Amino acid sequence: MFPISGETDNLQDLPGRGRGAGRSVGQLLLSTSERTGHGLDSQGTRKKILSYGTLLQAQGLEGYRSFLELKNAPEDVQEYSWHRGVNDSEENMIVSYKPPSNSWQSGPMFRGRENVTEEGHLRIRKSMLNDTGNYTVRVDVSNGTYRATSWLKIQELESNPGISTNATSMVEYMGSVAAFCHTSATIIKWYVNGIPVFSNDPVTISPDNKTLIIHQVSRYDTILQCALENILGFHQRSERIFLTVFYGPDSVVLNSDPDNFNGILSAEIGSTVEMKCISTSFPEPKYRWIHNGSLLSFSEANITLLSLTWEQMGRYRCIVENPVAQLTMYREVQIQRKPRYIPVVSRGFYISGSLVVFLIVMTVLGGVYLCGILVYMMISHFSTRYLSPWVKSGALVVD
Repeated sequence: MFPISGETDNLQDLPGRGRGAGRSVGQLLLSTSERTGHGLDSQGTRKKILSYGTLLQAQGLEGYRSFLELKNAPEDVQEYSWHRGVNDSEENMIVSYKPPSNSWQSGPMFRGRENVTEEGHLRIRKSMLNDTGNYTVRVDVSNGTYRATSWLKIQELESNPGISTNATSMVEYMGSVAAFCHTSATIIKWYVNGIPVFSNDPVTISPDNKTLIIHQVSRYDTILQCALENILGFHQRSERIFLTVFYGPDSVVLNSDPDNFNGILSAEIGSTVEMKCISTSFPEPKYRWIHNGSLLSFSEANITLLSLTWEQMGRYRCIVENPVAQLTMYREVQIQRKPRYIPVVSRGFYISGSLVVFLIVMTVLGGVYLCGILVYMMISHFSTRYLSPWVKSGALVVD
């Protein structure tokens, strides 16, 4: 007896796709046309041979399961028996299964790796290269026998592809890199950081899929890998190539304590002042500090002035440099003494409401008085001018 349940194959741990993943499947179709002739059943009774199946070919991989599936099998099957070769003789039998009694029987060609499922399929575990050859299935029913033959070819598992590049280190956005997949397979896929990539603007894949070109390499294009697809649909991946991409500094931020506003840092003489440059870069950048045009001996990202003096006032510049990427950026801050605020004393006087009314009235009256004097003077002036021809020695002269 060879039970089906609980059987394991210890297959390699590779991902499968869809039904039949991890195995090769060949289908044997039982035809419905009758064939002239008679055969003997297991009891020696002559039985009519109802049909021969269509000859199909199947492929499998060494070390994986191979299946020969039976299609169009009748419902009243008494026995499925599988044989090695093109005939169904007893000496060629591998294994058989009888549905009515749910029993299995091994034959002379049984090697411990074969089994018949309840649907009549032949399963071969851990396929070997010498499993290649013809396989014949005989299906006994109550009124005759069906037969079908198929060819199974077990192929040696192709080795994983190799991979190489024309460069392994570069400056970000300053060049391209070409990767080559070394394999004889025709179905090849490419991965960047584990994600499948296809031909587009930043990436070009050659027509034979064996060359990948990244036109402007960024800091995120660091892991390259190719894979071939075997006959079972598995992706056999190459080793990973790690690229070294130099980048930055992207920007410079100059933090300080006390805080600076628009590049102005106000502090008291004798107080502590801290300044720190922050930047993103690979490799780690080099730092330089300049004070009022003079290069300082500090080479760290931060400066601490424990007790601020007059000589330490002025403009500080933090220079961040990536010598590999040949990029330099800087940020400045001006340290000045904190301004002193002198209180302003408000001096003024206050006028009561009644006094305001009095002043307004007096201003109006004064204006009226001045206008009266002005009118009087004008009248007097014009009167004297027009009467002067008829007045002599203060008396009016009449002709």
